[in-house]
This record gives sequence, C-alpha cells and structure tokens, in this order.
Amino acid sequence: MNYKEHIDIKKLPRHVAIIMDGNGRWAKKKGGIRIFGHQNGVKAVTDVVEASAELGIKYLTLYAFSTENWNRPKVEVDALMGLLISTIHKELNTLTKNNIRLLAIGNILQLPNNVRKELQKTIDITSKNTGLTLVLALSYSSRWEINNAVKNIAKDVKNNILNPDEIDEITFNKYLTTSEIPDPELLIRTSGEYRISNFLLYQLAYTELYFTDTLWPDFTKEDFYKAINDYQKRERRFGLISEQIKNQQ
Repeated sequence: MNYKEHIDIKKLPRHVAIIMDGNGRWAKKKGGIRIFGHQNGVKAVTDVVEASAELGIKYLTLYAFSTENWNRPKVEVDALMGLLISTIHKELNTLTKNNIRLLAIGNILQLPNNVRKELQKTIDITSKNTGLTLVLALSYSSRWEINNAVKNIAKDVKNNILNPDEIDEITFNKYLTTSEIPDPELLIRTSGEYRISNFLLYQLAYTELYFTDTLWPDFTKEDFYKAINDYQKRERRFGLISEQIKNQQ
C-alpha cells in the first residue's frame, strides 16, 4: 500500500512529535555498539524531516536527548554530543535550502559549550525560514520544564510582575520552553515501547498517540506516512461527543 497517496493534505496534523527509540537495540541486533545505532538513526531523522517538509507539516519535534540520558555511560554521552554537532553542521545547508527553521527546547545550558554554539549558530541562520519548524528536544524532560515554569512564575509573583489571580492556561504556557510552539496533534513512538517517557506531558493532553514496533534506524518515510494515515482515521473530540463534532463541521 502506498500510504502517501492516501494522505488528505487538508487534514494534516499541524505538529508531529516523535520519541525516537530503539537505536541501541538496533545496534545490538547488528552486532555493533550503541553509538552505531545512533549514527544510523540520523538517516531516519533526515527521512522524517524531508517527509514532513514535503507534506507541508508546520512543526516537527524530535526527542533527541533527555535529562535522564546524562546518566548513561560517559563514552556514549560524549559520542552523542559529537554526533549532534556534526549532524547540525552537516545539515545546515539542507535546512537553509529547504526553508526549514531550527529551534531547540530543554535545559540547553546543560549542553557542552561547543554544542550550544553550533546549535545557536544554526538557529540564528535559519530563524527567518518560513517552512517546517524543526524542534530538537535536548537535555529535555517534561517534569524539569514544568518545575522550571513554576519557579519562574513564583519569582514573577514575588516581584509583583504577575498577579496570581491572573494565572490561567495561557499564562502558564508562556513560561514553558514550548511557548512558541502549538501542542502536538500526533505523537509517534518507535521500537514497541508504550510510554511517554517524560516528554511533553503538559502539551500532550489531547494528542493522538501512535506506537510502532519498528526500531528508529529502520523508520522510513513510508512508516511516517502510515502514521499520518492512522491519525487521519481518528475522530478528535476534545471531550465532546461525535454528534457535536459533526455539527461543528
């Protein structure tokens, strides 16, 4: 089945988020070390970014490195940071050529200086691009993000910048690292795991979840199109009933 042919361009999710899981298991199956899986996962990233841009999806967020990942063996963390730098540097021309804007969310100050500099340089160069916005979640966890937002709100209340009675969802959202980004309509997780893993917990309140057994390095454009097809078959009710949704259409 050609899943791309069955996609309704008028019903695309505006924002797709992906938990890219399975690099280590893929490498183990191939008889290689974990970084071998991460290196091969870059091809899947390229495919998904291209597919998103071609379809006209506005936002794509990739969970690239969590705050918990800092607890992995130092050799793997160092290799991942090196891979991140080389990939960002290598893909700069591609991003510019395809009108793709790069953003990053998370505790970016935790990243090594050389990673931050390369990341910021690419963000600055692509800031005027108007096509797909590619968001990298780096040193990110949702509990860290929410905790950080609460701290900053408390500081502004203490300094009489913010009135507690005026705090609502819109106000709270402004303190999140995702304040410039709409909530995802679709979350994809690869490798057969059925967890959210501390990713965009606040933002995923009404997101459709799609799980696949495919390990991330094997995830192709066709797999991505299949996920979009599955999403378009679902009825998004946001707490309403089917009849109410139909009356709104």
